[in-house]
Amino acid sequence: MTDVISKPRLSRAHELDLLKHMIRIRRFEDKCAELYTQEKIRGFLHLYDGEEAIAVGVIPVLEKSDRVVATYREHGHALVRGVQMAAALAEMYGKREGCSGGRGGSMHLFHRDTNFYGGNAIVGGGLPLAVGLALADKIRHLDHVTTCFFGEGAVAEGEFHESLNLAALWNVPVLFVCENNLYAMGTALEISEAETDIHRKAQSYRIASEAVDGMDVVAVEAAARRAIETIRATGKPYFLECHTYRFRAHSMFDAQLYRSKEEIEDWRKKGPIVRFQGWLEQNGLIHPEDLNRIEKEVAAEIDAAVAAAEAGTWEPVEDLTRYVYALERPSPPERGPAATAKPAVETTYREAVREAIRDALQRDECVFLMGEDVGHYGGCYAVSKGLLAEFGPERIRDTPLSESGFTGIGIGAAMAGLRPVVELMTCNFSMLALDQILNTAATIRHMSGNQFGVPLVIRMATGAGRQLAAQHSHSLEGWYAHIPGIRVLAPATLEDARGMLWTALQEPDPVLIFENIMLYNQKGLIMADAGPVDIDKAVIRRAGRDISLITYGGSLWKTLDAAETLARDGIEAEVIDLRSLRPLDDRTIIGSVSKTRRAVIVDEGWRSGSLAGEIGMRIVEQGFWELDAPVARVCSEEVPIPYPRHLEEAAIPQASKIAAAARAVCGKT
Repeated sequence: MTDVISKPRLSRAHELDLLKHMIRIRRFEDKCAELYTQEKIRGFLHLYDGEEAIAVGVIPVLEKSDRVVATYREHGHALVRGVQMAAALAEMYGKREGCSGGRGGSMHLFHRDTNFYGGNAIVGGGLPLAVGLALADKIRHLDHVTTCFFGEGAVAEGEFHESLNLAALWNVPVLFVCENNLYAMGTALEISEAETDIHRKAQSYRIASEAVDGMDVVAVEAAARRAIETIRATGKPYFLECHTYRFRAHSMFDAQLYRSKEEIEDWRKKGPIVRFQGWLEQNGLIHPEDLNRIEKEVAAEIDAAVAAAEAGTWEPVEDLTRYVYALERPSPPERGPAATAKPAVETTYREAVREAIRDALQRDECVFLMGEDVGHYGGCYAVSKGLLAEFGPERIRDTPLSESGFTGIGIGAAMAGLRPVVELMTCNFSMLALDQILNTAATIRHMSGNQFGVPLVIRMATGAGRQLAAQHSHSLEGWYAHIPGIRVLAPATLEDARGMLWTALQEPDPVLIFENIMLYNQKGLIMADAGPVDIDKAVIRRAGRDISLITYGGSLWKTLDAAETLARDGIEAEVIDLRSLRPLDDRTIIGSVSKTRRAVIVDEGWRSGSLAGEIGMRIVEQGFWELDAPVARVCSEEVPIPYPRHLEEAAIPQASKIAAAARAVCGKT
């Protein structure tokens, strides 16, 4: 055990409290294992058996205003943080009385009242989230610490390195706690990591770090006190590597064939409860009646929790889609009068986006922009040029090439109440951040039972036409429009480029804005006092009676050109600019098709699995009997976008293809 002199506040009451916390976790999880075999708890169940000293040593040292981010093995963290055992168990049952409303289950315990920001089923997924929460505190000059727990398996993930780098680069008050239990699922540390002293990895990022015996609760607490005191004094991150061992398998599904029973038994003999309790007994600091009382109190609490979970209720099926999005949203902005005292000005799409960002930064001090080269370089497409000089590096944040890391940080900052605008240079780079967008931003509200939202805006360039070849010419809007929990916008006009951002920043849920690269240089007139626009409704850009041409983004202008060509042939096409790809404005789409009785959908995405296919199916489902001809679509060809200009042009929708498709639907080929 740690030398007595270095023990923090080791009064008798504190000794008994430490022991009770660990026994409480152990007995609770023993009961959970039993309930799992009875199929009362389903899915994955990851137990903390053997690691209790870490949660017990670290979390009580935190203030109530500090935040905790955990992993999927988070029951112990939740209990020590103050989540009621009955609420935790009800969540694991999937009951509505659970701490996440029954929507998260064992791996996703959330509890806003205790600043417990949840378990995370994605290995390493909580690391950037924690850095983002800490960044929000730094920006607001709040003396809080965010603590992030993770296993040693997470150190192989890119998000580990991206998060540590940015935490050190930006000096944010986060405590990283690595629970090194020697096995990432079934893979031993020595066969997965070239450097097995994990705290040294933190040192390589110039983060203060130390290794501690994670089976010694007093040593863990002493280290936690040192770490948190240092963080509060310096505002900088700190890293603790806690050497521990999980006695049970990775999960209840695990046959545990990767380690011997002898190895497990050897570790059990030096487990945190055996060790601490034995030390207390040897030194006469605990008596049999103390232990008996603790066991009885814990048993009674567990019995009450089981009874409450059993008596809990199931959420009605009618509430299935509740909390996918916030229940309350701001009202759409009202358009001002058509006449204005200020004259229209000529601008470009690029400048309109820049003015939108500048306006947001001026309006709200919680708004900041971050991304690769957004500051000193001025943005890959020069959208943010000049903003660094105007607003400074705190609000125009250049990031490393670490899309998953800084997107996750943006998510964490948004959860803490800031309004980040994250720029992903191009939509193909967004694939590196898809984990954070899909598994965190889009799911947190639902999984937490509406306790946490992610009011985040992510901007990215999209589309082909600049001869950038296959890896920089994607149109992936349709992929993202597939994901519940986010909103997807595609501004095609100067007014939308200028006005959508502020409206999106008022949303309580994540919004993705796709800016087509072929529009940045587009010039036009815009009212000098142009303001926010409604992001819920599609707009009819050209009225017509014969056919509906439905499109968005960069294809709008090609579609309008096609409509002009068709007019010369006597076909009056109505052109719909979708603007919002999720959710789709079915009313405007079906209303137009019901009038024209024909439709062509223009989509720069690939045909197979395209957004055009979704829209076409909705037309069939809702307006089949109104149609006089089959619905047609014009999409990109099923090839990676080629480099040669003539092949690139042949691969994506063009006005001539759109007009030809419309003529065919109208029977005028």
